[in-house]
Amino acid sequence: MSTQTLTMKEGVNLDQRVPGEHPRILLIDDEPDNITLLKLMFQAKGFDVSGACSGKEALKKIHEVKPNLIILDLMMPEMDGWQTYQQLRMITELPVIVVSAARQTENVVKALQMGMDDYITKPFDQAEVVARVNSVLRRSVKKQKLNRMGFSMIELILDLDSQEIVYKGERVQLTGRMFEVLLVLAKNAPRVLPYDEITNEIWGETTLSAHNR
Repeated sequence: MSTQTLTMKEGVNLDQRVPGEHPRILLIDDEPDNITLLKLMFQAKGFDVSGACSGKEALKKIHEVKPNLIILDLMMPEMDGWQTYQQLRMITELPVIVVSAARQTENVVKALQMGMDDYITKPFDQAEVVARVNSVLRRSVKKQKLNRMGFSMIELILDLDSQEIVYKGERVQLTGRMFEVLLVLAKNAPRVLPYDEITNEIWGETTLSAHNR
């Protein structure tokens, strides 16, 4: 992989966080050993790193981790890297870098045309990977944000900036309170929330006055 050597550690916690303020990376790869190696490499350079072993896990974890950048493998079972990227783009504009053993030129071209920010082939040089990540972070620092929530099963997207929803391709404008209620429900899905919990989340109260709003 590189002229540098990293010592593999048994039982590395893929979600162990680094204390303090550090650039956060979410690694998506179906091979835990690959995530472990990349995690150790980036942690040694001052990054905070979490891992997801599938596209589905990454989509669930992204709002919890709140990464600054995503590193994505292409060759994964069930939901491959291409499908994962499309689902990610429904909920975030965060930069995505592919790290893959697929070296074919058509894959590189396809990834860049789809909007991925860089494509790194394995084996790679560690210093080059870190430099590329830092370069992408510098370019995206002004625009990166987790500004959408997506639920692909029901074709629903919540735009947190405009407070609009897109349902089955149709954009719908909601009132402020309607959007807040929907956002609370979305953040807690699939759990069913009691009415008192919703009113407490939005208005900070569970009194009769809240019920009458």
